[in-house]
Parts: sequence; C-alpha cells; structure tokens
Amino acid sequence: MSDVHKLTGAYALDALDDIERARFEQHLAECEDCRAEVAEMRETAALLAETSAVTPPDSLRSSVLAGISQVRPLPPEVPRTTTPIDIRSAQPAGRRGWMPFLVAAALALFVGIGATVTQPWQSDEVPQLTAAEQVIEAPDAQEVFVDLGEAGRATVVRSKDKDRAVITTEDMVAAPAGKVYELWLMSPEGVFTSAGLMPDAADQTLVLEGSAATASAVGITVEPDGGSEKPTTEPIALFDLTEAT
Repeated sequence: MSDVHKLTGAYALDALDDIERARFEQHLAECEDCRAEVAEMRETAALLAETSAVTPPDSLRSSVLAGISQVRPLPPEVPRTTTPIDIRSAQPAGRRGWMPFLVAAALALFVGIGATVTQPWQSDEVPQLTAAEQVIEAPDAQEVFVDLGEAGRATVVRSKDKDRAVITTEDMVAAPAGKVYELWLMSPEGVFTSAGLMPDAADQTLVLEGSAATASAVGITVEPDGGSEKPTTEPIALFDLTEAT
C-alpha cells in the first residue's frame, strides 16, 4: 500500500500485521494529523464497544482492508504559506476521508455479528415422522373405512412392512358411562387380541398395540371401564383387512 495515510482506520481497529503496524507507527510519530485521526477513531470504536462488546470475527482484517481499497481518504493538506498557522484549529482534508470508512467498517462488523447470532444453523436432518405417520405413509399401507352412522366414522390403516395398524376417528360419540371402547386385532383363525383402549375423544389418531401384519381384521367393542381380556360384546365396528385397499 503506497499511501501510509490510508492505514489510520486499520491501525485504530488493530487490523494490521506486525510489519504494517511497525511501518505505520514510525509514520505516526511524525504525523500529527494521523495521530489525531487514530485518536478519534479509537474513541468512536470504544463507544461502539460499550454498546455491544463482542469478539471480532476472524474475517475482520480482510474486511477492513477490503473496505480501505474501496474508500480513498485524502492525505493531509500541507500548507504552502510560510505564515504560521494553528494546527489544532485547522481541519485537514484527511479527516473528511476516514469517516465514511469507519462507518462502513462498523456497520459491516455489527451486521456480520448479528447475522452470526440470529441465523439458525441449517440442518440436513429429515423431520422425524410419528409412529402413526410412518404407518399411514408406508408404501404398502392398506385402508379400510367404516361409517358408524350417528356414532361417527372411523378409518383403519395397516402396514405389513411396519407390522402396525392405525385407527383415525371423526365425530365418534363417547362410550356410555362406566364403559370404554376397546380395540382388537383378529387373527385369520378368528382369535381376538386386545390392541388397547381408546381415549374418550371424538377425533383422534391412535396406533394399535400389538403385531398387525398377519391380522385379518380390526374390531371395536364396548367393554367395562378398564377393558377386558376378551371381548364381552359384539363389535360395534369390524374392519376387514382382507379387503383393504
């Protein structure tokens, strides 16, 4: 970099390497204008640090030097008159050049840090399906619908690959007082095995308990509160899985 005056901003932000810093400090000892600029820049940087104290990112130096290449501060004007002047009251042209750079550097720093803080990490993980969704979306899923009339509607989906069945109800009336709906898996031999109790909810999706791959039907019965080991009533709904689509 041929114009050492341009290093005031990078020096104030501690973005110079050892060789550049030594070169600039040698110049700084002889240039009162640059010393004043560095002091003002450090004062501004201190105010920014009090607002949000953060650790500078590794890319700060390259960002600052890139900004310097885009903004060309004017070197301090050297008076051509022999008349003594009060340097403290003069405003060198160089001071007009560093302000756009400092503002741009500060904005780039805080915008970059803000993006790091607020930008969520992207994940390549596929959202996990629930147990019911895995059955319903299985390639071999079979579906049987039963209209219970005023009692509601229900659909059973079975996946042999997943070895599970799912029941979904709509507008299903509650079981009588002291009673509960119980689900059953029926084997090809006609043996019923309990597949769990249904919660008291009109609309629900529930995974049946037990192996469903070889079941020939799913049944719903009304049982005493707490359920039964075997059906005590005729099924109010029977889903024939042998005709499932």
